[in-house]
Amino acid sequence: MTADSRVRRVHSRAYAALRACVLVFSALVVLDVAAAPQQSALEPAGVQAAHILRLWDVTLVICGTVFAAVLLATLLALMRNRHSADSSPSTPQPDERTSTRTRNAVIAATAASVVLLVGLVIADVMTDRALSKLPVENAVHIEVTGQQWWWQAVYPPEADQPGFATANELHVPVGRPVIVALKAGDVIHTFWVPNLHGKKDMLPGIQTTIEFRADKPGIYRGQCAEFCGAEHALMGMLVVAQSPEQYSAWRVQQLASASGPSDALAQRGRLIFEQSSCAGCHTVRGFSAQGTLGPDLTHLMSRQTIAAGTLANTPADLLQWIRDPQAVKPGTTMPAVPLAGDDLRAVVAWLGTLQ
Repeated sequence: MTADSRVRRVHSRAYAALRACVLVFSALVVLDVAAAPQQSALEPAGVQAAHILRLWDVTLVICGTVFAAVLLATLLALMRNRHSADSSPSTPQPDERTSTRTRNAVIAATAASVVLLVGLVIADVMTDRALSKLPVENAVHIEVTGQQWWWQAVYPPEADQPGFATANELHVPVGRPVIVALKAGDVIHTFWVPNLHGKKDMLPGIQTTIEFRADKPGIYRGQCAEFCGAEHALMGMLVVAQSPEQYSAWRVQQLASASGPSDALAQRGRLIFEQSSCAGCHTVRGFSAQGTLGPDLTHLMSRQTIAAGTLANTPADLLQWIRDPQAVKPGTTMPAVPLAGDDLRAVVAWLGTLQ
C-alpha cells in the first residue's frame, strides 16, 4: 500500500467517524426536543424562571466577552514575545513608551473588570428583588417534604374542600401563584423545577418556602439538586401545569376515597395488600391501609410515574418495583414484599383500580 493510499484511507475513516458522531449527536438532540416532560432553565414557563434566564444571559455575555478578551490578549502577548525574541539584540534596551502602554492597558483592563463585576452584582440584586415581588394573592398552598428518595406532597384544605396527600407529582393551575412549604424528613434536599424557578434547600427541622407561577400549561420535571444519598439521582418529580378547570377537576378527583374493586382478582389483591406489610407503610383512603411511611396510594394510577420518576406507571413496572425494589433503586427504604407470583399479580391488579 502506497503512502498516498494510506493517507486517503485514514482520511476516509476519520470522515466516517466524524459523520457518525454528527448523526448520534443529531439523534440525541431530536430525542431531547421530543422528550417530555421538559426540564430546562433555558425554556422558562413562568415569570420567576424568566427573571433567572435574563440574569443567565447577562452573565453569559459578560463572562464570554471577558474570556474572549483574555484569550486575545494572551495570543497577542505570545506573538509579540516571539517577534521580540527573533529581532531584538541579546541585551534588550528598556522602552519607556512600551512600558507606559503596557501599564495603561493593565489599568484599563482592571477598571473594566471592576465595572463588569459590579454590573453583575447589580444584576444579581435586581433579579433577587424581582423574584421576591411575585404577587401571591389567591395562591395555591402545597406542603412538600423531601424523603429518601421521594417527594411527599400535601394539599391543605382549600375553601370548603378538605386536604389530601399525594406523592412525586404536583398539579398547579396556570396563571395562579403557588406557595410551596418545603421540609426535609431526613437529610438535606433541594427542590428544583428549572422551568419554573431556581433551587431552594430543604433543611431538617426548618421550614422554608418557594413561590412560583406557571404561565404555560405543560409537564415540567423537577429534581433534587442536593446530594442526599445513594439514589439522589433517582429523586425526580413532575409538576403538571393545567388550566384552572382541569386543576379543579383533578383536585375533586383526588379528594375522593378509593372505590372497591368489582373484579374477583382485584378483590383478592386488596385482601392480600391489607394483610401484608404493604398496609403498614401506605395509605389507601377508604380501606384499612393507613400507613404513613410510604406514599399515599389512594389515586396511584392517576400518576405518570412510580418510584419518584424512576419507572413509568405501568402494570409491568409496578410489578417489578414491588417484587424487587432494591434492583431498581438500591438503598431504597421500601422492602421487597415476599409474595407468590399469583398473589403479586393480584395486588398489581388491585392497585391498577386506584384511579
